[in-house]
Amino acid sequence: MAVKNIELFDLSKTMLAELIRSFEYPWEVLSGISDAIIAKGQTLSEEYTLIGENIWAHKSAKIAPTASITGPCIIDEGAEVRHCAFVRGSAMIGKNCVVGNSTELKNVILFDNVQVPHYNYVGDSILGFKSHMGAGSITSNVKSDKTLVVIKDGDVRYETGRKKIGAILGDFVEVGCGSVLNPGTIIGPGTNIYPLSSVRGVIPANSIYKHVGEVVVKNK
Repeated sequence: MAVKNIELFDLSKTMLAELIRSFEYPWEVLSGISDAIIAKGQTLSEEYTLIGENIWAHKSAKIAPTASITGPCIIDEGAEVRHCAFVRGSAMIGKNCVVGNSTELKNVILFDNVQVPHYNYVGDSILGFKSHMGAGSITSNVKSDKTLVVIKDGDVRYETGRKKIGAILGDFVEVGCGSVLNPGTIIGPGTNIYPLSSVRGVIPANSIYKHVGEVVVKNK
């Protein structure tokens, strides 16, 4: 199943393609997000404005005055950061993204056209092009026993060496309302997650996750 960066993402749809391309697996990218944002921010054109310490926003971005934003952060062209959004830092918000009411971001890459519009927590995660998280869906980024995250793909185990990993969503993933993506969840491109799901492990591309043990391939 899709677990490598080249299988999950269209790298033409993010400003941090160079960072992602330098690693084979998405969880390897997470430790480099902050530095990559700072480096990229210092090269941006005059179409971007420095609005705070290591915070760059495109002139077309819409940012609510009630949003709280800590750097490093880039808010790209056409993005919208809505009322009471909480951006805690190390956040790449791509073109035309929507970061909504009471949504919290921390150490994330949102590819272009990602929507996290209502009451979402997204931490230590990467969300691919045009992926969408329904209202109240969250990424859980730390195991309850605080041990290192191991990603399981059937009988294959990936020892990540990281305590904090949220979720990795491939391009065009749809996550239903009220779902919890457990630490280290990887969802292949084009997959839909039913509302109120608790998801863990690797979910195949172009499928429908109904509940644990029932994942069906989409009809083409």
